[in-house]
Amino acid sequence: MSKYCQVLGAHAGKGNTVSHSHRKTRRRFEPNLQRKRYFVPSLGRRVTLTLTPRGMKTIDRHGIDAVVARLIANGEIRL
Repeated sequence: MSKYCQVLGAHAGKGNTVSHSHRKTRRRFEPNLQRKRYFVPSLGRRVTLTLTPRGMKTIDRHGIDAVVARLIANGEIRL
């Protein structure tokens, strides 16, 4: 599974874990990724997307057809 949101493009960030004594160790901040299946009426089939919760809210706001059309145009989803 790829480690980015297919709608928003959110990916892992980098930073430091800071201990009580202020020693710094590098770490990654992973996004909260979920696999979700949507039925796309224009395609007549289900599509599985890897999304963050904010990406799910974006789909709820704009509609799955608009989001999937953009993903197909960018080549992120193959039919």
